[in-house]
Amino acid sequence: MDYGLTLALVGVGLAALLAGIGSAIGIGIAGRSATGVLSEKPERYGQVFIMVLLPGTQGLYGFLAAFMAMRKLNFFAGTGVPELSFTLGLQVLVACLPIAFAGLVSAIYQGKVCAGGILMAAKRPEMAFKAGVIYAVMVELYAMLGLVITLFILQFGISWPEVAAAAV
Repeated sequence: MDYGLTLALVGVGLAALLAGIGSAIGIGIAGRSATGVLSEKPERYGQVFIMVLLPGTQGLYGFLAAFMAMRKLNFFAGTGVPELSFTLGLQVLVACLPIAFAGLVSAIYQGKVCAGGILMAAKRPEMAFKAGVIYAVMVELYAMLGLVITLFILQFGISWPEVAAAAV
C-alpha cells in the first residue's frame, strides 16, 4: 500500500474539508442574523449580504490550497500520480494543516463577528461598514496567513524529488 500518497490525500482533503465546514458554519451564523434583520428592514439587504458572504472565503482558501497541493503531486499532468514516500506524504499532510485549521476556526468566528455587524446594520446602518466589515476582515487575516503558510510550505518547504522525477 502507498502510505505516502494516502497521507498526502488526507492533507489535501483536510484543507478543503475543514475550511469548507468552517465557511458553512460561519455563513449559517451570519445568515440567521441577516434573515432576522431583513424580515424587519429589507432595505438593508446590500449591507448584510456582504457580511453573510465574508465567512465563505475560507472555504475558497481551503479549495485553493488543496488544488495547489494536487498540482504539486501531478494530479493534473495526465501521467498518473507518482508513488510517494511516507516522509513526502507526511510533509504534504502537515503543509495542508495551517489552512485547514485556520480556515475552520476563523470562518466560524468571522460568522459571529459578521452576525454582530449585521445586527449593527439594523440599528445603526452608518456603522455597518466600519464595525461590521472591518472587524470581520480582521478575523479573515488569520485565514489568509494560514493559506500563505500552506502555500509557502508546498512551494519552498518540501523537496519534491520523486514527483519531479516522475514528471520528466
